[in-house]
This record gives sequence, C-alpha cells and structure tokens, in this order.
Amino acid sequence: MSDTPQPQFLGQQTPLPASPNEAVLDYVPNPREGTLYLVRFAAPEFTSLCPVTGQPDFAHLVIDYAPGETIVESKSLKLFLGSFRNHAGFHEDVTVGIGQRLAQEMQPRWLRIGGYWYPRGGIPIDVFWQTGAPPEGLWVPEQGVAPYRGRG
Repeated sequence: MSDTPQPQFLGQQTPLPASPNEAVLDYVPNPREGTLYLVRFAAPEFTSLCPVTGQPDFAHLVIDYAPGETIVESKSLKLFLGSFRNHAGFHEDVTVGIGQRLAQEMQPRWLRIGGYWYPRGGIPIDVFWQTGAPPEGLWVPEQGVAPYRGRG
C-alpha cells in the first residue's frame, strides 16, 4: 500500500458541499514534478449569490496554474466550485477567495484566476488575481474569454 492519500471523491456519488468552507479539495502528487507546465480549468457556468439581493450571479471562471509537488483533483474542484451556488459573496471576494484557497493549499509554482462575471444592473465585473509573475519559460496562453459586449 502506498502512503499517498487517495482522492476521496473519485468513483463515489458525492453531494455538493453545503458551503465553500465545508468543501474538501483533494490534491494528488504531480505526475510530472520538476517539469514546468500549465494546467487550465474553465468553469463557464459558475454560479454564486449576490450578498445584498440573494439573486444569482453567473461567471465564466478560468483557473491557470503551474503545479509544484501536487495537482488538484478535478472532481473535488468541481464540487468546491459547485458549493458556491448557495454562497453569498461579492464577485471580488469569490474570485480572489477561490484563487487564494487553491494557492494556499496546493502551493503551486504559480496560479492565476480570471472571473468574467455576467452583468447585473448593466455592469459586467471582471476580477483577476495571481500569485505573482509567472515562472520564466512557462507558456501562458490568453484566457480566451472575450470582454462582455452585450448583444450587439
């Protein structure tokens, strides 16, 4: 038996956590430790709640990171992101909070998150956060999410 912790959620029927604080993120050993590469997760249908009105807010999140010793297991990330459906938070707090939690727990070489929020009240809000400058030599493609242009 290996001493490496096994992911808790893979192959299991797992309900969404009640809140982001209750969500558990699984990390597994980086299969290419020592290699500089980028991992991208896109969540084009992310949802949270407005802390003032309780109305749903929708965003397209893009999370890019250069792994260190571990990578985040994708099902646990999906459950973590889904736990925001009933969480009230301003766009800035939600976006930066997701990035900071991943950075603190996973300790990647580099991480950035882009939160492209759909407008409510006529104003789209885009929020960006990163741990610092990307490592030299890391290929960092554009996130590929067009700025909001309305229907025109």
